[in-house]
Amino acid sequence: MHHKFYQVILVISCTILLSGCGTYFNQPITIEQARIGEDTKLTQTLRDFPRPIEPVVVGVYKFRDQTGQYKPTEAGSTFSTAVTQGATTILVKALEDSKWFVPIERENLSNLLNERNIIRSTRKEYRKNKNSKEPQLPPLLYAGIILEGGIVSYDSNIITGGLGARYFGIGGSTQYRQDRITVYLRAVSTSSGKILKTVYVSKTILSQALDASFFRYVKFSRLLEAETGFTKNEPGQIAVSEAIEKAVEALIIEGIEDKLWSSKAEPEEINELVADYNNEKNEAQNTGLYERYFKERRGEKSVFANGGMALISGDYNNADLSYSIGVGGKWYFNPYLNVNASLSKFELRNEGSFSEGFNAIDVNAELTLLPFEKLTPYFFGGMGTVSSDDFDRTFFKFQYGGGIEYLVSDHIGVSVNATHNLVLGDKLDNVTQGKRDDQYFNFSLGLSWYFKSPLKMDKELRKQKRKEDKELRKLKNRNRKVIENGEVPKG
Repeated sequence: MHHKFYQVILVISCTILLSGCGTYFNQPITIEQARIGEDTKLTQTLRDFPRPIEPVVVGVYKFRDQTGQYKPTEAGSTFSTAVTQGATTILVKALEDSKWFVPIERENLSNLLNERNIIRSTRKEYRKNKNSKEPQLPPLLYAGIILEGGIVSYDSNIITGGLGARYFGIGGSTQYRQDRITVYLRAVSTSSGKILKTVYVSKTILSQALDASFFRYVKFSRLLEAETGFTKNEPGQIAVSEAIEKAVEALIIEGIEDKLWSSKAEPEEINELVADYNNEKNEAQNTGLYERYFKERRGEKSVFANGGMALISGDYNNADLSYSIGVGGKWYFNPYLNVNASLSKFELRNEGSFSEGFNAIDVNAELTLLPFEKLTPYFFGGMGTVSSDDFDRTFFKFQYGGGIEYLVSDHIGVSVNATHNLVLGDKLDNVTQGKRDDQYFNFSLGLSWYFKSPLKMDKELRKQKRKEDKELRKLKNRNRKVIENGEVPKG
């Protein structure tokens, strides 16, 4: 038995390590040469953007780290900043990659002006001595738009956690931590000072640690110890670069949508680009902090079918599981609360003592805890009747239970649930014994199909929708009566 458990633990440890084998088997063992900096996933997206009719000249004076955050350590913090102080340079490169903007030097403008003054004074001396007619220095480009903003937030340890197992000195574990940076970017008109557009982007930074160890006395005075593992931290500079590039992408598309600038591409291509961005933006606005995506999901009405097992808890011993099937429908008052009715057919039996088929009618009130997420628990309770197959015995009952539902699509949901049925009578199994009435349980796997429009998240919008539906029904009834009377409806 112990040997089998060792094998299980060893498999778990190997699985933990192999899940990060790309890092584990690519450990640095030699001095690496300098290399060109890596691109992020968004760098190529910016380079592949449709070209503008005319690039916009922009100035970036300072894209600052406004967090004031120092790098966290186990002992507190250090005097090293948590994020790069070179965000201005990263933004200028992102603007250059996009080909939509012509960035001009403004971060170190004093150096540029000093150098131009040196050129002027040198030329002036040269003309004085050599009587040469040197051309005047061309004027500096001026920006029609200034880009402002910065890294406004660095939140460390927004999620931490891990998993591990150890038995008789053999085990493995994993730990992770997630930080988050937030970037704001705004375009300001230099002619009027008006803020033309502001965009906001966030990016998480992941750190992981995996390890496995073996610690055991293999024989008297012989100790075997082994340990391996690795830690992987997402580079903060790459995370900042990706966030800034995403902000530039958002600024370009929202500027196209608001007609601040325009593209050479065909209107169909631009419309598709804007539509994809708006879909992404809508999804982001409905996504919570921990990647929980909220949206109006379940339709106002649904039908469902389920199948599973039934188990009696009556006066006989040795209860056996048997089949259970059912169909029904739901009607939602609001996204959280619905009423449902169902018909079910099932069998109850005890080994060698009792076996009989039954039919049940259930009416329940159901509470959906997370109606705007794909995965949600739910609880229900209600009353109904249960009858034998020949309907010679019928009992009233109460039932309650709960389950979990997952939406495979906007219209189809898969669920598992359990129901405890409390029968108001002790002759369900044809035996009256003891003080407790008979009971039975249903365990089901269900499939639901939702139709009609999903209920609105906002309560006021739901009221407005009901009012509009009521007015529409009145109008249809009035037109129907007019037609039945042989008149032509107006409007």
